[in-house]
Amino acid sequence: MENEIDTLTGLIIGCAMEVHRTLGPGFLESVYEKALAIELGLQGLSYERQMPIHAQYKGHAVGDFVSDLLVEKKVLVELKACQTLHDRHGIQLVNYLTATGINDGLLLNFGADSLQFKRKRRIYTPSHPQSCQSCNPG
Repeated sequence: MENEIDTLTGLIIGCAMEVHRTLGPGFLESVYEKALAIELGLQGLSYERQMPIHAQYKGHAVGDFVSDLLVEKKVLVELKACQTLHDRHGIQLVNYLTATGINDGLLLNFGADSLQFKRKRRIYTPSHPQSCQSCNPG
């Protein structure tokens, strides 16, 4: 399974590199999201855009969020278009992974001169139960 995820994340990064090479930095995040979705489709990869994530606290709805892309129902992809990635961007992705129950994520930044990317994994700690609910990725 891990080799499959490694291969998939490599394909996603390759698609992102093609988008960045073609468009360059300077566009809004939404432009890169649409372009990446097109490139993923051209490579035969399935994806969902703008996946809703519903946060709950002790059974009460406390917020709604949207993840950029879910590829092959296995890798959550969060896009940025800023000069550099910050720790808070990685924390946001890990929170989305925890909320959805998806194990693997990619953080992609199209705003720098060259594509920046980081792979993140969901952290499971039994002493801290999930406080969020989302779609069923399986």
